[in-house]
Amino acid sequence: MKLGFHPFHMVSMSPWPLFLSVSIFTEMVGLYVWLQGSSCVFALLSLLSLLISLYCWLRDVIRESTYQGFHTLSVVNGIRMGVIMFIASEVMFFFSLFFGVFFISLNPDISLGSMFPPLGVQPLSFMGVPFLNTMILLSSGVSLTWAHHSLMEGNKFHSIEGMVVTILLGVIFMTLQVVEYFESPFSIADSAYGSIFYVSTGFHGIHVMLGLVMLTISLSRLIQDHFSMKHMLGFEASAWYWHFVDVVWMFLFISIYWWMG
Repeated sequence: MKLGFHPFHMVSMSPWPLFLSVSIFTEMVGLYVWLQGSSCVFALLSLLSLLISLYCWLRDVIRESTYQGFHTLSVVNGIRMGVIMFIASEVMFFFSLFFGVFFISLNPDISLGSMFPPLGVQPLSFMGVPFLNTMILLSSGVSLTWAHHSLMEGNKFHSIEGMVVTILLGVIFMTLQVVEYFESPFSIADSAYGSIFYVSTGFHGIHVMLGLVMLTISLSRLIQDHFSMKHMLGFEASAWYWHFVDVVWMFLFISIYWWMG
């Protein structure tokens, strides 16, 4: 069949979507095994595979857009809509987690002693590391907004500064989250409370790591002058995703740490 002209880029075959999907699955298994008290080696290897797959996939996309010029206006608009729909799907995912939080906490059954958190499970104080992490993520959102506006004004130096600050704050957040996991007095097996806590904060942590990867790639591209005042879709996508992660954490802080605590 003869193909007509169209404004879209017909992508070539790529193994990275499959590798990324498998890596995400094995990472979930590795995290579960680690939280059950076993070694974290499998989780770390899966995380490494995930990061490599993501890097290779984004490398190909950057080559097609920046160096080969395959991303027409229609392609850019399609990618923008795809990012928005992806974030919307993530909203639905976290909505299901928050629904579970309030359903169980407001209707504890007899297996939980008709109380939540159940007797014997000591919840974490929301005024410790959780509150500090909240301030850190809010600050990272401010610094990222500063970087975004600086880029739109053509101030590359200030944009780089804002990105570096944002990434450093994200790394500090993840470090404190890991410390909190090690110092937590309960595990994922300690009733529904432990399961909800680790699943919700764990999935958020995975999204933070993904956001850090996206921000790091955007910083690298910013240094290499891949963005301009009018063309910055990759930067905007990482910024939108990071702000989404910030908002999710605010709901986690309110529901998991304050409400359930």
